[in-house]
Amino acid sequence: MTTLSKEQIEGLAEHLESAQLQCFDVTKITDEHPAMDFEDAYAVQKVIQQRKLERGDQLIGYKMGLTSRAKMEQMGVDSPVYGFLMSSFEVQESSAVPVSRFIHPRVEAEIAFVLKDELSGPGCTVAKVLSATDFVMPSIEIIDSRYRDFKFDLTSVIADNASSSAFVTGSTVVPVAGLDLGTVGVVLEINGEVVEVGAGAAVLGHPANSIAQLVNMLAETGESLPAGSLVLSGAITAALPVKAGDCATVRAHGMGSATVRFV
Repeated sequence: MTTLSKEQIEGLAEHLESAQLQCFDVTKITDEHPAMDFEDAYAVQKVIQQRKLERGDQLIGYKMGLTSRAKMEQMGVDSPVYGFLMSSFEVQESSAVPVSRFIHPRVEAEIAFVLKDELSGPGCTVAKVLSATDFVMPSIEIIDSRYRDFKFDLTSVIADNASSSAFVTGSTVVPVAGLDLGTVGVVLEINGEVVEVGAGAAVLGHPANSIAQLVNMLAETGESLPAGSLVLSGAITAALPVKAGDCATVRAHGMGSATVRFV
């Protein structure tokens, strides 16, 4: 049950989306609404999504956050969180994106899934995810919390669309058949220097497990994951800050790479 009124939820959505669109930071919203719960937070996120849809933006998928066991334990939760992805968040591979679009951008390495079939829960499994997946791609998520100094609690970050901001996917599409996504090695480079390495298992033991959890979480509100959806399965590496002049590349073994420049 939500603890906030419809007017409070809509007001917080406008507050956070304005911070995103106009690139200014804010203090975490639980400072003024300490009784907020996760249901409130997802309600705020949903209103932000609706505001974007009403302006003609398109929902193209979702992103998962808190997908490492260590991070979940640190935050005191037993499941990841999710945010939505709009068409306006997509940055073309190898293109330049202005840092003025963000407050304090960070990049992290991910594996993106694109579905050929709808997925619905409850009871979604890794096997069902792999069967419904059209292809996977290496990806860079550009996260950008709207909260000052990247300081927030879990309720606040859910409301802020899980720090979702922008993403880049590689130009090579790879079918999942024959891929071991749990052991695939991933490298994050900034300006040609390897700064982070990891493997797919960093994401809940297997990236497809993250997609299955998303589907089961969406089922709690009567939603499913449509065919054609793009899902960022979760960070394989730490999120590192970037500035104008930086070039970030993610390389996934056997899957190609994704690159973005910042100007």
